[in-house]
Amino acid sequence: QVQLVESGGGLVQAGGSLRLSCAASGRTFSNYHMGWFRQAPGKEREFVGRIRWNDGSTYYADSMKGRFTISRDNAKNTVYLEMNSLKPEDTAVYYCAAGYCPNTGCYRPLSSFGEYDYWGQGTQVTVSS
Repeated sequence: QVQLVESGGGLVQAGGSLRLSCAASGRTFSNYHMGWFRQAPGKEREFVGRIRWNDGSTYYADSMKGRFTISRDNAKNTVYLEMNSLKPEDTAVYYCAAGYCPNTGCYRPLSSFGEYDYWGQGTQVTVSS
């Protein structure tokens, strides 16, 4: 069974940094895109960014550009979300997701919930003022 397990969340003060990890298991993730989403209390889940597993190509939501970076370690089957200059409004549960997309059309943003097939349980990030 495909399993995505997020870790690395916690409490950090504004201006600080945090790195989240998503450990992926259960299959080979070639031809998959790995996404990060977040959801704050009372708000809709929003797209953070994604990475293509095979080539490492990335795409970010406009609000995340310049502060958040997604990367992956193929040997560890792990995807990372590095967050810098954190703000209180970044407080949310952060989710890792995986979606299958094997062709050239998969180099589009892939920013919608429906473009992902598997989801982790999320990890809480709280940014204090």
